[in-house]
Amino acid sequence: MLTISQLASTAGVTVRTVRHYHQVGLLPEPERDASGYRRYSAQAAVDLIRIRTLADAGVPLARIDALLRAEPEEFAAAVTDLDAELERRIDRLTEHRRRIADLASGERLALPPEVVAILDRMRALGVSERSVLLERDTWILLQTLDPEALRQGVREKNASFDDPGTLRLFLLCDQSLDWEPDDPRVDRLIDELDTWEIAHGRDNRRPGNQEVIFSRIAEASPTWQRILDVLAHRAKQRRLAAERGSAGERRAAARRSGTDDRPTAAHRRAAEPARKR
Repeated sequence: MLTISQLASTAGVTVRTVRHYHQVGLLPEPERDASGYRRYSAQAAVDLIRIRTLADAGVPLARIDALLRAEPEEFAAAVTDLDAELERRIDRLTEHRRRIADLASGERLALPPEVVAILDRMRALGVSERSVLLERDTWILLQTLDPEALRQGVREKNASFDDPGTLRLFLLCDQSLDWEPDDPRVDRLIDELDTWEIAHGRDNRRPGNQEVIFSRIAEASPTWQRILDVLAHRAKQRRLAAERGSAGERRAAARRSGTDDRPTAAHRRAAEPARKR
């Protein structure tokens, strides 16, 4: 025979819980012995364990009473239903955990899967978390400011990771976030990036929405503020030189075709005596 404290310890509950089950009629209260103490049988321990197990599974106490009185077949069917319900609860809780983790990362709730895949790929390549978060912010900005460009940006980013030379530059850019702006390595990186821009037909302009994105990158590092400024200046100089060259070619073509009606130097010299007279 067991005392109430021994019974509670056997079932893994408190004495107070046992008394509560007595009050609601789930567990019959035994007769007291000559000393006035309750004495419980082994069957009481089995019944208490069954009650505790069903209660831990979320079964209401009122339903537990019905299950304990059910026939074996009915009880087995009810247990099967309970197991299915627990499985559904586990699935819901697993989904809640996933969404909480996504919320903490700030990525999967704000960005499409193909962009999240890029961020995961960056981590796998050994890119610092600082650069990954910076990349994440630029994608969020791009999605908001220019959603049509996002798909093309995804293709270009994946292609850059597939190219060993571009990937090397990308990893170097990651390292440069912590360099000092006047570090000699910055000048070499600028030259390499400028060469890459020319080779890939990029002039590093910042029209419209790109200004916001470049500003976010520059905020992250004084070194990158300098890098972007120098690259933008060089690109501007190339554009101006190209525009001057194009204008000169158009004027030369117009003179050759005879459609240039502006006075030449010879015409001005010939007209000079007439003006003096």
